[in-house]
Amino acid sequence: MPAPADPTGLSRAELEARFVELLGEVAELKRIVAAQRDEIARLKGLKGRPSIKPSGMENATRPKPGKASKHRRRGKVTPRVTVETQVLRVAAPAGSQFKGYEPYQVQELVITARVVRYRRERWLTPQGETIVAPLPNGIRGHFGPELQRFVLMQYHQGQVTVERLVTLLQATGVSISKRQVMRLLIDQQDGFLTETRAVLRAGLQSAEWVTVDDTGARHRGANAVCTQIGNDNFAWFGTTGSKSRLNFLDLLRAGHTDYVINDAALDYMREHALAGPVIRQLAAHRQRQFADQAAWTRHLEQLGIAALQVTPDPVRVATEAALWGAVAAHGFLCEAVVVSDDAGQFNVGRHALCWIHAERLVHKLETFTDQQRAAQQRVRGLIWWFYADLKVYRLDPTPRRRRELRARFDRIFRRRTGFVALDRLLQRLHANKAELLMVLDHPEIPLHTNGSENDIRCQVTKRHVSGGTRSDTGRDCRDAFLGLAKTCRKLGVAFWDYLGARLGVCGSPTVPSLADLIRCRGHPA
Repeated sequence: MPAPADPTGLSRAELEARFVELLGEVAELKRIVAAQRDEIARLKGLKGRPSIKPSGMENATRPKPGKASKHRRRGKVTPRVTVETQVLRVAAPAGSQFKGYEPYQVQELVITARVVRYRRERWLTPQGETIVAPLPNGIRGHFGPELQRFVLMQYHQGQVTVERLVTLLQATGVSISKRQVMRLLIDQQDGFLTETRAVLRAGLQSAEWVTVDDTGARHRGANAVCTQIGNDNFAWFGTTGSKSRLNFLDLLRAGHTDYVINDAALDYMREHALAGPVIRQLAAHRQRQFADQAAWTRHLEQLGIAALQVTPDPVRVATEAALWGAVAAHGFLCEAVVVSDDAGQFNVGRHALCWIHAERLVHKLETFTDQQRAAQQRVRGLIWWFYADLKVYRLDPTPRRRRELRARFDRIFRRRTGFVALDRLLQRLHANKAELLMVLDHPEIPLHTNGSENDIRCQVTKRHVSGGTRSDTGRDCRDAFLGLAKTCRKLGVAFWDYLGARLGVCGSPTVPSLADLIRCRGHPA
């Protein structure tokens, strides 16, 4: 850092400019220190700083409701169960005239414990084999499917802790322990785990776009990361120990373990500046598909790629490319757009950025003078106006309007305000032009990642209420059931009915495969 010039010979205007510049540098240093403190707190498992309030750009750019919708009523409540009719009689004076009935509907809930002792017939065959009558479907251990459904519903969608759930069940007359409740939550849930994997595969195969996000998690007493992938038709969660791009690409394989070198993988290598000889070596080899990580690692070692000590790391780039090749080979995210908050690990394939996060950078910028505050508000006003017009464009995209918006983007983000920190930020945002304006070529994608942030709140709430998970099975079950509950809501399926159908509760409506429903909505007939 050069030594500061002697300020004695500077004019007042030069001193003021230097002072403002130093304030900007101090603010940038404060931002870096705060980010480092947050990272240290995250690694220690401590609470970070409270998040800043949202700027309000999304709500402010919504079309104003008309007069008809200003006082919209709640609407009629239709019960989802069969209505039982009872006649209430009243003692009327002699000579009164009967005028029919006045309906009044009341909803009630009955919670009671029920114990059934099954007397199972036992027969001894002539061959000496004992035959015992089977139990009804859905019974696990000594608990029926209705109790299992109640436990799963309360814990995952109701966010009730295990301790409170045990207290509630015991208060209703059920003889159950904490360990037995935990077994109902995580044991023998292979069917649900299989369905949540099928949900992810169907979602990635049929999606025109997905939004992604992640949040901190705790597993086995260590820091972990929960990643969300979803759109309007599905939501899926996966908790892992890393938030790298390798980890994200591994999640996008949706349970597959193979590594594939195909055109998509080779294009990925070229885009990420992998050396030409390495690319040709991988492309010319007769073996292009590898069953698992061990087979892929042996292949890199045999080709001598693992021994290369260059930048970028050829093993990392080649592995990312092989994972991306596997994603494409299984038909996932074909021509789909990935919308993210600009976190580096999500920058794969056709990538778009969230406008809310982009505007938030301007919103959070620290100002010290009236001129800086005026410049900040002027730029925010231009961004809000542009964002509102992007919403209008999505409803009726035209080539002329597309050209106008591209030119207008340049005028906004190439302007110079005299506020050094703001000008640098505008320059940085302009470098992301292609990703911020992806909506012009794909008007079907959202302009923000609010859907992912709303979905992942259930994981944050569960983390605050119940802490971390202690076993891999418990982690997988938590992710699976929270994702299935969100998916049911998006598909218009009651999670209560879904659990009843899968657990075999008598009288529950039939619920088709969620993966089939996602494919139908993603590719309507």
